[in-house]
Amino acid sequence: MNKKSPSVKALEELGRERLSHSFYLRDFMHSEIAAVHGLVNVPVDHALAIEAGRKLCTELLEPLNATFGRIAVRSGYRSPEVNDLGNQLKLNCASNENNRAAHIWDLRDADGHMGATACVVVPWFADRFAQGAPWQSLAWWIHDHLPYSDVTFFPKLAAFNIRWHERPKRIINSYIAPKGCLTRPGMPNHDGDHASEYAGFPSFQKAHRV
Repeated sequence: MNKKSPSVKALEELGRERLSHSFYLRDFMHSEIAAVHGLVNVPVDHALAIEAGRKLCTELLEPLNATFGRIAVRSGYRSPEVNDLGNQLKLNCASNENNRAAHIWDLRDADGHMGATACVVVPWFADRFAQGAPWQSLAWWIHDHLPYSDVTFFPKLAAFNIRWHERPKRIINSYIAPKGCLTRPGMPNHDGDHASEYAGFPSFQKAHRV
């Protein structure tokens, strides 16, 4: 496929790649940056993007979907071109180097590891967050139930970046007050059960497998 001018048919075929029970690659390819600036947000290394995306979906997004009901994808895959423009325009995109094996699914990080990030909203929780539920409750649920690498929460809709990585860091940060790091390896709160923080949440549901 010519990345600069792919055919509609080629894009349709790529978008049909199934990543998990509920998700297809097309769910992660929309980009407001690309749409506004006339760019094509398409992976160069299809195989790597699909492999990393399948891990993200099966290990992290499917359990969220199964437990809380449909989740909404706000941002997923970004091509290096799209991500770099977002960084230059200060549109909340980290540098390409920092987004390798994160939002740029088809580039391994500097150590050669694979990873993938998506920004998602859990509507079930967004409603409760709007009524005053603390963001930390969902953060601790994720920490206790999912094999995430890093998670970052944002104020609007309690959306969060969630990343799968071959070597997970197990770090949770937030731009919602209190801002900063909630937990990371070595912090006193990192180990153990945090169930009291998310009392009343639905019971954990295993993800469907394709």
